[in-house]
Amino acid sequence: MAPWAIGFTVFFGYPLLANVYLSLTRYDLLSSATFVGLDNWAFLLRDSALLTGVQNSAWMLLIGVPIKLAFAFSVAVLVSRAKRAGGLFRTVFYLPHLMPLVAAALGFVVLLNPAAGPVNTLLGHVGVDGPLWFNDPAWAKPSLLLLDTWMVGNLMVIFLAAVLDVPQQLYEAAELDGAGRLRKLWHVTLPSVRPVLVFAAVTSAIDALQYFTQAYVVATSLAGGATSGAESLGYPDDSTMFFPVLLYKQGFRYFNMGYASALALLLFVVSFAIAFLMLRRSARWMSDLTGER
Repeated sequence: MAPWAIGFTVFFGYPLLANVYLSLTRYDLLSSATFVGLDNWAFLLRDSALLTGVQNSAWMLLIGVPIKLAFAFSVAVLVSRAKRAGGLFRTVFYLPHLMPLVAAALGFVVLLNPAAGPVNTLLGHVGVDGPLWFNDPAWAKPSLLLLDTWMVGNLMVIFLAAVLDVPQQLYEAAELDGAGRLRKLWHVTLPSVRPVLVFAAVTSAIDALQYFTQAYVVATSLAGGATSGAESLGYPDDSTMFFPVLLYKQGFRYFNMGYASALALLLFVVSFAIAFLMLRRSARWMSDLTGER
């Protein structure tokens, strides 16, 4: 058997088949798996917690991803135009990405503390009542998005490399046609970096569907720590109960591994389908953007 086939079987094929089998069983890690057929999938269809997880993950996908991509690309364009201080700006914007997610999440919990955090303290000095941030269901996801946007240094570097790789002759030709900065950005820069835009959009979408660490750290730290029980997850009021958090809760807090396997399989199928559709439609989208047919 070819080496690639062995690797595919060991690291993808077998785990996938094992997950499919476990999704058809009742299994709690302590006893043998009991075959229950489609019971887990039937429960999945009527689980209200799943709807909450899907809604929260959809928010991060449809709102969070475009904001992060737009911010990272805007910073990359601005940094590309900085001549003397370009290296300094690259370092400043990339440094947050080097911080571990757990440390960054805990740092934002302190910064956005509604009672004594530096952010609300500064807002109070200018006469603005700061929100409750992570403690308010309406502000919890935007607060997480603020954290994630602060850490988009990796996307910024990728976009910056693509922008700097655009041939100068294209900009010069556009200038001869009377194009200003915005027209050059729209008709030269964006079409030239479209493969990178597609790559960043697809990977960011997959990351959004797998969103876990930041939500877990914030919820457990504010609700009393990781040992406070399954109810700490999703704090406050399930506003941070993303799909992977629900999966973790079912599998490793309730030890309902059969149902967790069904959730994991559903997440895999949804992630694959979204990535496939984005790749299929990206070429048409960019063609519409440039006016090509």
